[in-house]
Amino acid sequence: MSTDFSKNAEESPEPCKAEVKGSIPSWLQGTLLRNGPGIFSVGDTSYNHWFDGMAIMNSFALKDGEVTHRSRHLRSDTYNSNMAANRIVVSEMGTMAYPDPSKNFIFKVINFLNHTVPDFTDNGASNFMKYGEDYYATSETNYIRKIDPVTLETQDKVDYLKYLPVNLATSHPHYDKEGNAYNFGTSIAEKGKTKYLLFKVPADPKKDKGKNVPALKNAKVICTVPCHSMLTPSYYHSFGMTDNYFIFLEQPLKLDILKMATAYMRGTNWASCMKFCPGENTLIHLIDRKTGKEVETKYYTGAMVVYHHVNAFEDEGHVIFDVIAYSDNSLYDVFYLSKLKEINNDPYSKPNYKRFVLPIQSDKGVAVGEDLVKLKYTTASAVKEKEGKLMCQAEVLCQGLELPRINYDFNGRRHRFVYSNSVEESALTKEDNCTPSEPVFVPRPNGESEDDGVVLATVINSNPGQSCFLLILDGRTLKELARAYVKVALHKDMHGFFIPHGN
Repeated sequence: MSTDFSKNAEESPEPCKAEVKGSIPSWLQGTLLRNGPGIFSVGDTSYNHWFDGMAIMNSFALKDGEVTHRSRHLRSDTYNSNMAANRIVVSEMGTMAYPDPSKNFIFKVINFLNHTVPDFTDNGASNFMKYGEDYYATSETNYIRKIDPVTLETQDKVDYLKYLPVNLATSHPHYDKEGNAYNFGTSIAEKGKTKYLLFKVPADPKKDKGKNVPALKNAKVICTVPCHSMLTPSYYHSFGMTDNYFIFLEQPLKLDILKMATAYMRGTNWASCMKFCPGENTLIHLIDRKTGKEVETKYYTGAMVVYHHVNAFEDEGHVIFDVIAYSDNSLYDVFYLSKLKEINNDPYSKPNYKRFVLPIQSDKGVAVGEDLVKLKYTTASAVKEKEGKLMCQAEVLCQGLELPRINYDFNGRRHRFVYSNSVEESALTKEDNCTPSEPVFVPRPNGESEDDGVVLATVINSNPGQSCFLLILDGRTLKELARAYVKVALHKDMHGFFIPHGN
């Protein structure tokens, strides 16, 4: 690989104008935020896994045809503790932190107890999200960090557990037209039960106007989905939403809670406590948004691992949802830093863009073995079985795509276009030694069509003497409109969030 993924990123907190080549549309006014791991070694200690790196946030402010860039490390408690000790002292999913050998016995005992009931990291290096009027850097633990979206300064640490019984939550919430946020979290062994919670965070609670109160204070649980096994909840990274339904996948990639509690003592990391069970099915939970209850029909499909939902919509009594699916969880192992340094990585299962169709009409009078999908434009099926369950088989629309994004104005509606990365090669730039990020689609205000807008992606340029840049493509033709060269090195990141001017 031409990029050194383990190199520590340097921050550039002062705004700096980028050199723009080409023409940026005059309507494109706003800020692109991007988030990802940025620090991989502290003192003489290093993280094992790329996902574990401490977050660096990048901002690209677009105004009147110009671009201003800045970046900052997230000043999480994790960052502050590691830097103060000049070594990694906070454990992450792929890296277990052990005390300095010179520390005394009492310190080591306390450290052991902290890992038996783990207090997770607040290193939000996965994404940004908006709850109420506030923006947060987030990963998937119970902690999120409020940030200033203009200066990228780190602000309050917010703990989900103060407002909801949620130990883990996704960094991919959904938003409705009013700006209310919806998210899924896992509640582990609370009152003797492990369950998945679907909750709503109101956009603008009037009673808290002007107060420094997290929007999570007004969060409401919409639905509770019981976990099939109290000590092995399913791992999930995202979910689907339509006008009338939520789609949640309980997949056979599981967290073994007992193993996690003993991982520190056994000298293993928490990631080793995730297990994929290929002999088990993926349960598809369809939740009615109006009632907050699961529909009576039970849907399932074969074993698979899904990180990213693409979109979901409804059509003629069916719920259609698209996902990027893998046949196992080998993708995680590819991102161990030792693997990323290898020229030839171990093979991993390649992603498939799959479309599932869930019939929501009654199956009364339908014979066992009959396919209930009545749509003509898909080969996806949902076959009735003896117990009344529907076995769903997906249509594979294409292969080799990841990090999918759509025009979010079409979220929950039938879409025609998806912008994503190719796992084999860049679909955005054919230039040698140039690696693009996840693409973010920005619709033109009052646009005429779904693809009327631009695609934004940051590009790591590994060619000697050349600068990294923000790439701006026409959403319809994918022709290059402009690129904005920045004066600092950009690093591989995870996800981005565009804030329109005035929002």
